[in-house]
Amino acid sequence: MSKNIDLLIVGLGNHDEVYKETRHNIGWAVASMFVQKHHSQFIPLSPNYFLANVVFVAKNILVALPRTYMNNSGVAVRELVEKYKIPTENLLVICDEINFPIGKIHLKDSGGDGGHNGVASVIEFLETQNFMRLRCGIGPKVGTKNLADYVLSPFEPEEIPLRDFMIKRAVESVEYLILKGKSRAMSDINSENLWKIKIEKEQGKD
Repeated sequence: MSKNIDLLIVGLGNHDEVYKETRHNIGWAVASMFVQKHHSQFIPLSPNYFLANVVFVAKNILVALPRTYMNNSGVAVRELVEKYKIPTENLLVICDEINFPIGKIHLKDSGGDGGHNGVASVIEFLETQNFMRLRCGIGPKVGTKNLADYVLSPFEPEEIPLRDFMIKRAVESVEYLILKGKSRAMSDINSENLWKIKIEKEQGKD
């Protein structure tokens, strides 16, 4: 992994098995699916993260899963950024978004933490907001559960097909970002035009 890195992808989540299927781990799920799809695998190169190397369209990509728990995600991200000398504008953080319904995906260039503790930790340890975030909807919260209990709860059985569909689209979004660049990707992902383009290609209209 000594070659220049074109993109660092970090899927936020909690590493214990008990958290694997929770809403808060959707970032882990997307990153893991991306790595699996491109025939790579994670290895524990540091006590602070698992790391995989993916080559996609001649781009050298690192994909990391922090092992520092959500609220200390920045510890792992800073170690990666410093070790591999990655400019923060080449960092993509994949995270859950409570304010979006399940299925909605949004690519953001920079900005605040939006109330997300993992993103807040990354901002704190990098001392910058200048990194991309792919936000994946897990809400909205309903009922009597408090926010912490909700994000650490599993998806309901009837939500799982939509969750899996969102994970698939999120992986496609990452690929599109790598293929087309940040500006085009934000436009086509956030408008959902990306999937209209894909359908037209499949139907032979392009």
